[in-house]
Amino acid sequence: MQHYLKVAIAIISCFLNANIFAEFEGIPWKIHTIDKSSQGADGVRLLDVNSDGLMDIATGWEEGGIIRAYLHPQRGQEKKLWPAVTVGEVKSPEDAVFIDINKDGAVDLVSSCEGSTRSMFIHWAPQSGKDYLDATKWQTAAIPITKGKQSWMYALPMQIDGENADDLIVSSKGKGASVSWLQAPKDPHNMNAWKLHKLQDAGWVMSLISIDMDHDGDQDVLVSDRRGPDRGVYWLEYPGTKEAKNINLWSRHNIGGADKEIKFISTGDLDEDGSIDVIAIDSKSVIWFQRTKKGWKEYIIPLPKGVGGGKSTAVCDINSDGKKDIVFSCEGAKGELSGMRWLSWTNSPTDKIWKDHEIAGEPGIKYDRVVMHDIDGDGDLDAICCEERDQLGVFWYENPFSRK
Repeated sequence: MQHYLKVAIAIISCFLNANIFAEFEGIPWKIHTIDKSSQGADGVRLLDVNSDGLMDIATGWEEGGIIRAYLHPQRGQEKKLWPAVTVGEVKSPEDAVFIDINKDGAVDLVSSCEGSTRSMFIHWAPQSGKDYLDATKWQTAAIPITKGKQSWMYALPMQIDGENADDLIVSSKGKGASVSWLQAPKDPHNMNAWKLHKLQDAGWVMSLISIDMDHDGDQDVLVSDRRGPDRGVYWLEYPGTKEAKNINLWSRHNIGGADKEIKFISTGDLDEDGSIDVIAIDSKSVIWFQRTKKGWKEYIIPLPKGVGGGKSTAVCDINSDGKKDIVFSCEGAKGELSGMRWLSWTNSPTDKIWKDHEIAGEPGIKYDRVVMHDIDGDGDLDAICCEERDQLGVFWYENPFSRK
């Protein structure tokens, strides 16, 4: 009797999901603006900086030349403009990330800049939480060892040597580009004491992800590099706290994509076999690097018609049907082209053609890395992103497939 009851519930669930799915098919998701008061919003990084259980956002505005932090508002207020603070003014920022560098409980930010600036900065937060949104209480300082060295693109907070404050894995593009370890000194406020160790030559690094790739209990560094002789997707094996200073011990393990211009990557168990896969994207297709016992197997999923060139991916179950989907964002989405959609499979994730579904519609030309997170607390994952040509700013798309 219980068996038949479970079957009946499953059938009803599928029927309801199918009806909800049909209701929203082809309709863009509702967009909610977090901030669009500056120019060139370039990426979102999430962290709960005030311990209220809600994720806050760090963003660099490339053309606007500012770094901002956004505090998640109270429940029910997420669809309004978010409380924000300009933590510093720097030229050509490509990335901004939260990190409590001096472990005083006040979460700072680190920005990475390209252009003529070619430097990294620490934006020191005020010690008192009540002053977090007071721009006059923030202080900005350049990290001298990074100044004029490279066109900095992205920073990943990690504890590398087991000493002092948290370090950063940093990356860049163009001449002299690298993946490097930015080592924090005993006193992180002593800006001249920061050290830079090159781990890998690079062309144009798009992604740095902290993940245990070899299941040895520590975090390795997963990388996507879109150009140059060392391009592709690979991971650097963390050698341990004592061995980290010997850069020759950071072994590189290639995954694939050396014949493509890979942009942002994401991770997730797409086929739910218990192993974490890597999902990449180039201008024309999503590339699924399936992890197997023998190594990595590559599957190409062509981007559908009516979209721009691929920019980023994210893996999650969009419509609560129990299957992992792929969300992707685009750049070059001019005219009637869409800048963001999601893909679903029918028989197997190994299908060559996936079904595509709208998220963004026509507005927006150049989207950045999409991050999936339940912004409004309704049980489903919404899409957080930036757009820097139509100046949509920092925003989130509301997932219509609520799980509550």
